[in-house]
Amino acid sequence: MEGRAAEQQARLRALPAVHELLNDSRCRGWLHRHPRAVVVRAVQRALAAERRAILALPAGVPPALDRERLLGMIAAELDAQVRPNLVRVINATGVILHTNLGRAPLAADALAAIRETAAGYSNLEYDLPSGERGSRQAHVEGLLTELTGAEAAVVVNNNAGAVLLALSSLAAGREVVVSRGELVEIGGAFRIPDVMRRSGAVLREVGTTNRTHLRDYEEPIGEQTALLLKVHTSNFQVVGFTAEVPVEELVTLGQRRGLPVMVDLGSGCLIDLSRYGLSPEPTVQAQIRAGVDLVTFSGDKLLGGPQAGVVLGRRALVRKLRENPLHRALRMDKLTLAGLEATLRLYQDETRAVEVIPVLRMLLTPESALRRRARRVATMARAALGERCEVRVQAEHSQVGGGALPLLALPTRVVALRPRGESAAKLEERLREARPPVIARIREESLLLDVRTIADDELPLLRQALRALSLSW
Repeated sequence: MEGRAAEQQARLRALPAVHELLNDSRCRGWLHRHPRAVVVRAVQRALAAERRAILALPAGVPPALDRERLLGMIAAELDAQVRPNLVRVINATGVILHTNLGRAPLAADALAAIRETAAGYSNLEYDLPSGERGSRQAHVEGLLTELTGAEAAVVVNNNAGAVLLALSSLAAGREVVVSRGELVEIGGAFRIPDVMRRSGAVLREVGTTNRTHLRDYEEPIGEQTALLLKVHTSNFQVVGFTAEVPVEELVTLGQRRGLPVMVDLGSGCLIDLSRYGLSPEPTVQAQIRAGVDLVTFSGDKLLGGPQAGVVLGRRALVRKLRENPLHRALRMDKLTLAGLEATLRLYQDETRAVEVIPVLRMLLTPESALRRRARRVATMARAALGERCEVRVQAEHSQVGGGALPLLALPTRVVALRPRGESAAKLEERLREARPPVIARIREESLLLDVRTIADDELPLLRQALRALSLSW
């Protein structure tokens, strides 16, 4: 026992001091590129790891020091420290609007607008023609009203904020009538009833989970009623013995009883997807044409822009939202506004929009293009992984995600990787740790790479990740 302790102490004494390692040529190079405190911390952590390894060694191991291995440990520690936490990943899940992966990727025009705005000062709240203070809403309101036919618009940081602002402005301390079947919960435990309570509005549930009729909305209307609310059940659908009130009938009731009607549309679709062979999704324009007084929706779902909450509708009602002090707490920043404006401009030409907005392009990618892309990915995988994986192309289905079109299964092609001598779970873990990380799904002991959500310009990055996987295997 004493001999083992002596060996351990000898090895510990052989470890260089921090200042010695900092004088090594490789460490001096790192000090030129990174803050000294970061490099010192990496050296300290590597030395601590080496001390722990020495103390865990069995007796009889010679007290030799591998300096190159120690420098490699420092490099790994340094790399882990300087690597950004928020990084780009390759979405190979087949879920187009994947909330955990940031929902909608932005079009090139939106990225360019954000870069340009971020590079210097901007006229965020400055009116260039008059030389006086302006409104940040002016940069997108005109486009929103032009595209939808609404009288006015206001934009905040997300759709939950849009709903909160609208209810706080129009119904605080009063009742909002809403169907029980539309009291939805979406990702992150966000619940419509909770938002309504936070706004100060009083929830008045009517109807049943599966059936709500017009009389259910009308019967509770009284002096305390402020608003009729309809919520698009974007992330689920009740089928079978069901009934819901068409928005046109709810608008007629609201007009007859002198009450505004608000629709939380959620996904924010601006084009008729049925024209492209997909399931119909209610559009913002259709709600406005039906006479809805306020419509709210997200910017980063089917719209394909940055995270935002858009409110459209009657000018007098939108003015109340702008005058609410809560509006300032929920307002958007300049970079989001730049991305949203550029995205909305693309919708002025629908043909171009479906070609260049990534979400729409992924939704409408023809199967022939998916087959070609899958063959390319399969070839890359076979070249990188060789005999360690069985690689094949097979038919599967993608999902829209993001609380949009929940029952739509999009035919797709996946590249299935079935590892030999290793589990699919381990392979999935290795790809998550690659650079860039690749996020995929597992089915029947195969890792599936769904090519619908892998853009053509991401294929070189995917090849890089597959090669890194091969080297680490």
